[in-house]
Amino acid sequence: MSGAAAVVSRGLVGGLARACHPVPAAAVTGLAVAMAVGAGRGLVGTLLTGGAVAAGQLSIGWSNDLIDRQRDGAAGRTDKPLAASELPVHQVVTATGWAVACCVLLSAACGVAAATVHLLAVAAGWAYNLRLKATWWSWLPYAVAFALLPAFVTLALPGRPWPAAPVLGAGALLGIAAHFTNVLPDLAADRAAGIRGLPQRAGARTSALTAVLAATAAALLLAPGWPVLAITTPPALATLLAPRGRLPFLSVIAATAVALALLLLNEGL
Repeated sequence: MSGAAAVVSRGLVGGLARACHPVPAAAVTGLAVAMAVGAGRGLVGTLLTGGAVAAGQLSIGWSNDLIDRQRDGAAGRTDKPLAASELPVHQVVTATGWAVACCVLLSAACGVAAATVHLLAVAAGWAYNLRLKATWWSWLPYAVAFALLPAFVTLALPGRPWPAAPVLGAGALLGIAAHFTNVLPDLAADRAAGIRGLPQRAGARTSALTAVLAATAAALLLAPGWPVLAITTPPALATLLAPRGRLPFLSVIAATAVALALLLLNEGL
């Protein structure tokens, strides 16, 4: 490969990495891997779980920037490679297609039941991108996807058990918390681009409070008593100290990991 071609290749990889929404994608994938390990999926099962979730998250991230590229460009979103014309559209379309194919194949390798719920979760992410992100129902895809994530793990186990009802409910609540914290850094840019989901309508303060309350409700479902503080303290501190950064979203993922650890220590999924 010539020097110029290598530079182009590195630029393409870097652009794709930035366009896939890497922080949420990595956080959700890491959470899925942790659940697979905790549930006893084994090495192969954990790799399949992580690979399927990573592929699904990549498809959601890339499709988001593809769908919004004109709106992002009109709003001057220089942080978006597609909107800034730093990345060829056809390359992102191709990458998205491969991500969808890998997601379907890796999910199918986990079994029909597990694949069905995971593909429903990914479909919820696409529904968010296509329409729901700009409506009052913007929270719903996150609630559905986070609730189904533990089900994707457990339905691949022998006997295909569903997670306990409190786990599904807590997952939905943590998804709502993740939604409100994930959009905090982009509220102004989203409004400028015409995106009027529930957090954009509510504003930063109300969104931060909603995230903390949702995380608290999830904690009460999973670990009533003093462990609630271990689950709710990270989101509360993060939204108080850095409401416009990525820390609140990562704190919700950390709180979810703490809740998962406590759950596995007590009774499992």
